Amino acid sequence: MSYRIGLGYDVHRLAEGETLWLGGILVPHDKGLVAHSDGDVLLHAICDALLGAAKLRDIGFHFPDTSSEFKNIDSKILLADTYRLVTEKGFRLVNLDATISAQRPKLRDYIPSMEAAVSRVLNVDAELINIKATTTEGLGFEGREEGISVQAIVLIGKI
Repeated sequence: MSYRIGLGYDVHRLAEGETLWLGGILVPHDKGLVAHSDGDVLLHAICDALLGAAKLRDIGFHFPDTSSEFKNIDSKILLADTYRLVTEKGFRLVNLDATISAQRPKLRDYIPSMEAAVSRVLNVDAELINIKATTTEGLGFEGREEGISVQAIVLIGKI
């Protein structure tokens, strides 16, 4: 089996009056993420990691934010479509590790639900999915609660 690693990174601005979707679940918060889609920065980073590992360009190439087709789309659909492209090239997920950087809200209690949601979308065992959250100790745009960023790394294997 041959293996490939992919790295994904995404960031979205936080604003009042928006909803906060992370990892396919709605997280209660006084701010949400601003985006063309539902703004699920975690799922977007995972999409980019998968696409990069399979040499399929990036999320913006496949799901451009200039297209009305993707306006307010559920990012779980984008992730499912992304993984379909990856599996059509003969790859399967070996594991996924992601880190969410956000000062608030505290995400610890939501992580198991995020991992379960991602594993359902990808139709893989939840043991392959690891999601972590960290603050930036008040530093940077995440620390000032202006936005949330995510880094995701995947290992895929060709069958």
